[in-house]
Amino acid sequence: MSVLKDFSSSAFVAGFIAVLIGFASASAIVFQAAQAAGANALQIESWIWALGIGMGFTTFGLSLYFKRPLIIVWSTPGAALLASSLQGSGLAETTGTFIFVGLLIVVLGISGLFNKLAQLIPMPIASAMLAGILLQFGIGIFTAISVDASLVLAMLATYILLKFTLPRYTILGVLAVGTAICLLNGSVDITAIEFRLASPEWVTPEFSFASIIGIGIPLFIVTMASQNLPGVAILKSSGYAQQNVSPIMTVTGLSTVILAPFGGFTFNLAAITAAICTSDECHSDPSKRYISGLSAGVFNVLAGLFGATVVSLFAAFPVTMVAALAGLALVSTISSSLTSALAEPSQREAAIIAFLVTASGLSFLGIASAFWGVILGLLVLKVAELKKS
Repeated sequence: MSVLKDFSSSAFVAGFIAVLIGFASASAIVFQAAQAAGANALQIESWIWALGIGMGFTTFGLSLYFKRPLIIVWSTPGAALLASSLQGSGLAETTGTFIFVGLLIVVLGISGLFNKLAQLIPMPIASAMLAGILLQFGIGIFTAISVDASLVLAMLATYILLKFTLPRYTILGVLAVGTAICLLNGSVDITAIEFRLASPEWVTPEFSFASIIGIGIPLFIVTMASQNLPGVAILKSSGYAQQNVSPIMTVTGLSTVILAPFGGFTFNLAAITAAICTSDECHSDPSKRYISGLSAGVFNVLAGLFGATVVSLFAAFPVTMVAALAGLALVSTISSSLTSALAEPSQREAAIIAFLVTASGLSFLGIASAFWGVILGLLVLKVAELKKS
């Protein structure tokens, strides 16, 4: 069986780390969004159940079918938008809005429009945007030193040592060392971990024009601009430029429609965590990195089924360890992205602009900096081409 033949512990661990970082870094935002929508405790657990199940099955299925690490996640910028916009909207109307957004994504996927738009972005611009997105995670390694120097420096030393001796097991070693130190110094509170399953809670949707226009349209735009566009950039810069993204859009849209009544507000291509599963540390052979997608799929399903248990487990790890682990896992991706972005002299200026705008964290009209980085980068590139002609 090809899966067993292609299996590697480094890819398996990459999938686990992607899920760990995703839940540990953004689950609090999902809780806030659910509370803003008026969800009670059981309904909040249902949101985690729906998101875990949706991410798990779509990631596993797409990765297995295309033999590529196609990581599907919830929209973290979308969750932040919901947390700040849903006060007083009501859970039923919010659910109807989620279904509307899912249908929009399905239309975009079936029509092939997103695939055509994605092909218009040159590799240097896409790579520059990706480097800008990941920059803060790389910087986070060193800002975390001021909080817990011994933990972060030990993880950094492990990374440097293994990077030049056992590169395929670098992140596995960093995770092991970080976990061991946290257990020894007592910074992981095992007693706070709850062991229980989550259960789905159905909410009958209601459709409100005001909610669809005021929340649905911004959620759709943020998801496309801040998640799917960077997700395509990661695929391009990682050697999967020929991947047809239209089927992915269709699958994520359908998943949103099906799971919205249980709290699955939006599914889309991963950006940050996808970079972990598409890097050289995952596997030196790009054709075998899909194992990380299968691994992430399984762990996401488990995260959904166990709901509060997994969330409390991830929350038990100190923030500094999660920050350092995320940054170290993305160092090689930042390096390769910058190399690709600056490789072509004629497009270097546009790439630098795209990188700086994206890294700035600029937010305009409710749309995150990744989108504006691409727009300004393309604008500079167009001006340069006109001058040259």
